[in-house]
Amino acid sequence: MAGIGGWKRHQSVVIAKEAEMIHKVEVENQNAKEKQESKTKKSEEKNENDSVQETTANGQYPIMGESPVTVEQLVSYFKSAGVAYPTEELKKGGADSIETFATMYCEEAVAEGVRPEVAFVQTMKETGWLQFGGDVSVNQFNFAGLGTTGGGVPGNSYPDVRTGIRAQVQHLKAYATTEPLNQECVDERYEYVLKGCAPYVEWLGQKENPAGTGWATAEKYGYSIVSMIGKM
Repeated sequence: MAGIGGWKRHQSVVIAKEAEMIHKVEVENQNAKEKQESKTKKSEEKNENDSVQETTANGQYPIMGESPVTVEQLVSYFKSAGVAYPTEELKKGGADSIETFATMYCEEAVAEGVRPEVAFVQTMKETGWLQFGGDVSVNQFNFAGLGTTGGGVPGNSYPDVRTGIRAQVQHLKAYATTEPLNQECVDERYEYVLKGCAPYVEWLGQKENPAGTGWATAEKYGYSIVSMIGKM
């Protein structure tokens, strides 16, 4: 009986050691898994940071390029202003909702390689969040003051919302690059722009543009747009 008791004690010790080894392996595996997850998370964060740095090339915001901004983000950005979308006026031009309006901006901007958020936010600045009230009226479908010079000059008018958006996008592209347009030109002032003189949003203001030319004469014009984009 003593022999059997000793054998049982020996087996208990063996089983305990095996259980301890299994637990040790499980702990090591869990630690390795957590370490790998940590590396993956850091890698993802690095990629996100790289993307942000790429967007703000040389510390400035490029007008041209691919953008992660979605239609939903543009819509949310507009709604954050707490103003009403001019449905009655803009539906006459084919955009009966902010969702349709934002979709058109993404489509037209992507077609020319322009970042959608740049054109969209510029419109919010130029029109006072689509409330207008300046020299340009809402039924002109001119969303960026194209052709306006102040003093009551109304500027250009377009047949519908999409054409007005396209003209603005093409005008931005004219400033940003020497590359030709991908779509038929509807921007009446395209030929007057010094092509590629403002590759960055910050350079859209004449006072900040190295060549002394730009979209607007207002001080820090482009910088104000970048600041607005940062709140999106």
